[in-house]
Amino acid sequence: MPRSRSRVRAPFAALFFVFLRETSSFSMNLYLRYFDKETLVSNADQAIDFLHSIQDIEVTPDLENDVRDYAESDVFYPKRYKIRSHVYFIVIKTMAQTMLDFKQKKAVHSSLSKQMADKNNMGDMVINRLNEIRLGWYEGELDFKRVVVIPSTGKHEYRDTKFVAQCKAESGIECYSRIVDYLRTRVDNRSQFPSAKGKNFRFKYLGLWK
Repeated sequence: MPRSRSRVRAPFAALFFVFLRETSSFSMNLYLRYFDKETLVSNADQAIDFLHSIQDIEVTPDLENDVRDYAESDVFYPKRYKIRSHVYFIVIKTMAQTMLDFKQKKAVHSSLSKQMADKNNMGDMVINRLNEIRLGWYEGELDFKRVVVIPSTGKHEYRDTKFVAQCKAESGIECYSRIVDYLRTRVDNRSQFPSAKGKNFRFKYLGLWK
């Protein structure tokens, strides 16, 4: 796929970037239920499509963002969304691969507990690495949902996009902030950016600046 490269000068650093299409995936599945309607899906987009199919549920941009944030987060407890007074739909993370497995409560309890412990330990390591002060050049890689216009219809759609940048920073979290701040001024403001702690942001230290 063709790559575009551009250079932007900032007061203390230069920043290079490239857009690439990439489809993201989640390691855990999502179970959704609203009264007698239920589904087991592999990612947030499929979960949102299911919600759109239910007339009672008004799927707002905030609701879409919240479902995506929940799917990408390290949170494992079930989440309940209020539709109106005393009416909710529920979303549950599960390692079950089929609805039958989920109904039989396979890969939900003991396996999930171990997964949660591993995720918590990994989360602490990620946070420590993000906040480690180390002045120099960083390369950051961000997978985000970019809003683009479809020329044939004039409508908008989310497009999975990879953004790679090299910049001067003092830590991984500053590298993330600089990339996101840069993108917010150059893409549709409805575009969605992942958490710095999630798997959709990666960085590496390249060396001291000169």
